[in-house]
Amino acid sequence: MKANLFKPSPIAAILLSVLVGSCAVGPDYKRPELAVPEHYIVQDGWVPAAPADAQHRGEWWQLFRDPTLNELENSIDISNQNVLAAKAAYDQARALIKQERAAMFPSVDLSGGATRSDNNTNRTPANQYQLAIGSSWEPDLWGSLGRATSSARASAQASEADLLSAKLSAQGELAANYLSLRHTDVQLDLLTRTVETYQRAQQITQNRFALGAAAKTDVLQAQSQLATAQANLLGLQGQREQLAHAIAVLIGKTPEAFNLDVIPNWQATVPQVPLGLPSELLQRRPDIAGAERRVAAANEEIGIAKAGYFPSLRLTGSYGNSSSNASDLTKSSLSVWTLGAALTQTLFDAGATGARVSSAKAAHERAVANYRQTVLTAFQDVEDQLTAIRILSQQQALYQQASEAADQVEQQTLNRYRLGQISFTDVVSAQTSALNARRSLAQARSDSQTASVALIQALGGDWQEQAKP
Repeated sequence: MKANLFKPSPIAAILLSVLVGSCAVGPDYKRPELAVPEHYIVQDGWVPAAPADAQHRGEWWQLFRDPTLNELENSIDISNQNVLAAKAAYDQARALIKQERAAMFPSVDLSGGATRSDNNTNRTPANQYQLAIGSSWEPDLWGSLGRATSSARASAQASEADLLSAKLSAQGELAANYLSLRHTDVQLDLLTRTVETYQRAQQITQNRFALGAAAKTDVLQAQSQLATAQANLLGLQGQREQLAHAIAVLIGKTPEAFNLDVIPNWQATVPQVPLGLPSELLQRRPDIAGAERRVAAANEEIGIAKAGYFPSLRLTGSYGNSSSNASDLTKSSLSVWTLGAALTQTLFDAGATGARVSSAKAAHERAVANYRQTVLTAFQDVEDQLTAIRILSQQQALYQQASEAADQVEQQTLNRYRLGQISFTDVVSAQTSALNARRSLAQARSDSQTASVALIQALGGDWQEQAKP
């Protein structure tokens, strides 16, 4: 229920608005405090953050030294639909800033009209023309409009962070899929050569069986081993096609319009990503920046809600002419002007204002909790990937040794079988062990690259300082 308490003079109203226009209610924003560790748990072999000119800023995928990957990543911004949707949301948030800021200024409107009437006493119809210009303004007495603008600005910065997060997510997913596809090429080459080896082994058993030097079971074992390897080869080919389909969608293409040639001798590059201080993580990750900006926006909403406890002032004015002849509308003798001010105060709203304030405070507390949880999750992501990279590096060295030893055992076992010293079961066992060791080594290399991508994402896409204003 609104009530006019008094009607001040125009000059008094204007002076009142000037005197109290700077009084903003509500809490000033303070960034939530967080306990940040001094170092990461796994820090052996890492160095402080590299300077900005060490690598091209932001294009972290160049660390993998693959021209095709670089070309694919460059098409993310203009083709990925999730990124384009995030960009549209950011543009919308920027427009809302202008909308909120416009509310702080007077509005001016121009109106005009014409009427024709007959009152039954005078048979001649009468014309009447009106032309007026009006203005209204609600001064920001308690800072609610300013806080609305600040809230919109913080929300726009959060949308910008969401855009960066969408880009980083799409870039990371593309890199992971592409590297997995290339490692599938390596596995395909490995299995293709294995199938050829098994074919030669089967021919050896056929020859020995024909001479009566081997049992039929040797031939059957060789056939079973060869068929299994060929089936695994087909499975890898299907996996590669699915990865290619995923890459096509990420760059905004249909699967049938995209193709990547097989590179059987592709060499994996595992970058050594420089790692800075844990506190810098809060400035790098866009999801953390977005969560913090949402806390700021929620803080401003508290002040907006509290402004409902205080009166509002509205200033109005108009100037116009009215005449029976359109040509006389510009004559000053026919002009009429008005100037007024109204101060309104809510006397009773059944606790609605208090409920809005409580709701705004609860939303702020939720935003703070989300911010802190985002930070905790970010530190977990970094620590998990640091652990993975350390373990995978050690595993890769061991798998390399195991693969080399298994290759020698396979060759020596096959030679002994040709001489009739052992059964073909021993050959199958040695070949299976050798294949498993090779595939484990290849998988460890693939996992190391994938962990590097995940670590770069956990660090925010770039290890350079990227603090947002």
